[in-house]
Parts: sequence; C-alpha cells; structure tokens
Amino acid sequence: MSAEALMFAGYGAFLLAAAALLEWLSAHTHRRSLRYRTAGFTYDEQLDHWSCPEGQHLWPHDFDHERRLVRYRAKAHICNGCPRKEACTDSDTGREITRPLDPWPHSEAGRFHRGLSLMLVALAAVVLAVGIVRNHSAGELAALLALLLAAAATGRWLVRDFIAHPANFPAPTPSTGVRLRPPR
Repeated sequence: MSAEALMFAGYGAFLLAAAALLEWLSAHTHRRSLRYRTAGFTYDEQLDHWSCPEGQHLWPHDFDHERRLVRYRAKAHICNGCPRKEACTDSDTGREITRPLDPWPHSEAGRFHRGLSLMLVALAAVVLAVGIVRNHSAGELAALLALLLAAAATGRWLVRDFIAHPANFPAPTPSTGVRLRPPR
C-alpha cells in the first residue's frame, strides 16, 4: 500500500473516529447535566412528577412549546419551610426542575453536535472518495472502499435522527395541572 493511500485511509478513519467521539461526548455531557440538575430527585413517569429527598412532589407547572420543555415546581410554602432549602434552592417560589420532552438528538444542542458529526463524516467520505480516484491497486481500493462504506453507514445512522426533527412530532398531551401556553 502506498504512503498516499495510507494517508487517505488514516485521515478518513481519523475523521470518522472524531465524529463518533463527538457524538459520544455530547450525549454523555447532556446525560451528566440532566443528572446534576436533578440529583437527589426521582421522576415518576406514570404520575408525571418529581419527588424531592424530603418526599415532597414537584408537579408540572408550565409547558414551553417553543423549547419543548416541561417545568415542574414544588409548592412555595413547602420549600420555604424545608430544612434543606439552603442546599436545594434559593427561590422563594419553590424548587423548579425542567425536563426536556425530546430525546437528546432532537434538542438544540443535540442537533448542533449531530450536524458537526455529519459534517465530519461527509468530509471523511470526500477524502476517501478522492483517495479511491487517485489509488488503483486492489489492496488500496479494498481498504479505502471499506472505510467509505463505514462512512456511509455512519452517515445514514446520524442523519436518521437529524431529519426527524421535533417539529414533526405529535403535540404532547398535558399532564394534570399543566398550564399550556399557546405557541408564540
């Protein structure tokens, strides 16, 4: 295998690895951020509420259509009388937790990072295609074609969630007590 073919293959593989790493890091950071904001609280999906470490409930308070978020809030008089208030919140209106309705790839940050990953995969495909045009031995073509197929499969996987934008999702059904604000 020629040095040029190795460079094309190496750079293409590097770009694919960078796209995969970017996807993993951004999803990991998102999950970690959600865990940090809700540390000590547990979510009951069936009743659609959060429970604090003191056993009190945070019920849906507001639905933000534009950002596709549900805000849960505890009652102010309960939080203000709680012995853990100083460690939990500085708000006098009660602790609030915000929960995104859409899975990570459909959030604004998820779509941004997914777009960056797609661009890296597209660049890898271009680099590998140029390498295929410039190198014609059987071993070089096999290695470059294998990487190009890997880029195509990765791109297809990434574009699947990128195309399915939340704007195409059905409207959420409000939970008990949610005050729905009309879209702006």
